[in-house]
Amino acid sequence: MIVELRFDQHRPRVWMRNLLGLLSGGERTLQVSWVSTPTERPAGLEALLDLERMLLRRGRRCGGDTEPALLQDFRISHGKPEVVIDFTAAPRKADCAARLYLRPLFDGHPGEDAALAAILAGDLPVIEIHDEVTGAVMWSGQPSGENARGLGGALGATMARTGTLLKGVLESGPRLQTVARDGANLGRARSATGFVTRNLAMLVAKSIYRLCCYAPHWRIGWRYTDDAGIWSSCDLSGPDWQALPSPSNRFYADPFAMTWKGRTFVFFEDLDHRVGVGTISAVEFGENGPIGEAVPVLQEPWHLSYPFLIEHDGELWMIPESSARNDVSIYRCVEFPGRWERQAILLSGVELADATILQHDGLHYLFGATRDDDGDGGYSDTLSIYVANGLFGPWRPHTMTPALVDRSSARPAGHFVRRNGRLWRPVQDCTRGYGSALGLAEVTALSPETFAQTVRHIVEPGPRWPGRKLHTLNRCGRLELIDGSVIQPKLQPLRSMTRANDPVAVAVR
Repeated sequence: MIVELRFDQHRPRVWMRNLLGLLSGGERTLQVSWVSTPTERPAGLEALLDLERMLLRRGRRCGGDTEPALLQDFRISHGKPEVVIDFTAAPRKADCAARLYLRPLFDGHPGEDAALAAILAGDLPVIEIHDEVTGAVMWSGQPSGENARGLGGALGATMARTGTLLKGVLESGPRLQTVARDGANLGRARSATGFVTRNLAMLVAKSIYRLCCYAPHWRIGWRYTDDAGIWSSCDLSGPDWQALPSPSNRFYADPFAMTWKGRTFVFFEDLDHRVGVGTISAVEFGENGPIGEAVPVLQEPWHLSYPFLIEHDGELWMIPESSARNDVSIYRCVEFPGRWERQAILLSGVELADATILQHDGLHYLFGATRDDDGDGGYSDTLSIYVANGLFGPWRPHTMTPALVDRSSARPAGHFVRRNGRLWRPVQDCTRGYGSALGLAEVTALSPETFAQTVRHIVEPGPRWPGRKLHTLNRCGRLELIDGSVIQPKLQPLRSMTRANDPVAVAVR
């Protein structure tokens, strides 16, 4: 199959090279057509992107940077394409015989300028893959920008997920589930100069903040409740939340609890800010809360987090996140709670975060947030699903690969829950940044060929759980667990002032 990509010859960029790498392979032959468009170029844009690269990204290139060599590396080819992917705003040629003519739209408009307009208005755009032959929207999604720095990084993040959507359409066909858009940002773009200036000012402010505070600093909240808790109230009301004590220089996140052989332990990510690599620790819980100190239970040379727990064939297993190794490994509990042995690799060659397994209709499903690029794309906007007959596989990709591109509901946030005959999954809502809120999503269709969900409720931090973040929800019996980020000053006098205004503060060691 010949796939022709149409690019603006006046703006060869790094994201185009990344896209060509993503879409290459298989039975696809790629060719590039460089199009001269009459669109007026934003004055000074390239100079501002160069300034960003030097000051904001310290020389690191991103998808928004220019790449003049592309004009020579990928010349016009003359094969008759079956599929055209047009990134310009130029009209489609009347004599084009391609069976698919895909044009990415950014908040409803074509071309790079539309993507930039949304970014300059303050947000990354909703991306739609529009087929101009049928007039249908083949798929849509909205990227997360937690990995993007500045205007160039935001453009790169947008185009990275445009590539994810395009690859999904080419390999898995159109999707029924799309992301709604209202186009609120269009026509309200600020100047590129002002945008870059604000980002540089924010960089300075963040640098000062990190000199004074550990960032981000997560902590775990817990409580005992006799009802369904958050799954019933859809907010943080009910019994008061307590914060799990932690040393001032360490954060605790991603709590998972398990009662095993008569004892209940909460397992969690334990990260020392001075080291920057996560390990897995655990603390025992009794009738009145935590008992004793947290103890380390699993450490590897690579970062570990999100210690998903599952009981299988009378044994206890853990699947901690190890996306830095590009695999998903499973560990067997040799001695509860503190001895675990790596038993098998469930998936390899995939950057997958927060693996969460569900047994449903006789099959096992593995959900996780994935990235298909090594550049600007976010970590929290793409949901991939794998299917197996048993826990140890072999795991095969779901027919819909990926299943979802949506920063507000893709990334897992804890165990699946069944309530009143309905299946639910907690999800991370990263609309306002990574882990900013929780979504309660009802899974309305799930099979090896289908997946659909609807977010019914959003749970945000508030007076009962102060802080800017909230991104995990789990339960074990009456014990309900969440986590969220707070301000954690490095100096003791500042910590004392912060705790004085914190209704769930506890003494730190």
